[in-house]
Amino acid sequence: MDIKAHITGTVWKIEVNVGDEVEEDEVIIILESMKMEMPIEAPADGEIIELLVIEGEPVQEGQVVARMDVD
Repeated sequence: MDIKAHITGTVWKIEVNVGDEVEEDEVIIILESMKMEMPIEAPADGEIIELLVIEGEPVQEGQVVARMDVD
C-alpha cells in the first residue's frame, strides 16, 4: 500500500524505520508546511516496507513517501 503526502511541504521528521510494525492512525512521517507540523498517519495496521523520502526533502501533494504491507 502506498502512503502519500496530503500536502506540499518538507519532510521534518521520520518517526518509523523499515520493518517497523505500525497501527492504523500511527504517525509515520511529519511534514512541515507554512511553519506548521502536519502528520502523515498509517492508513491501516501493517509493516513499513519502504521509505521513499529523507528528512529535509521537499515533497509534493500526492507524492508517495512510504510503502507498507497491510495485515
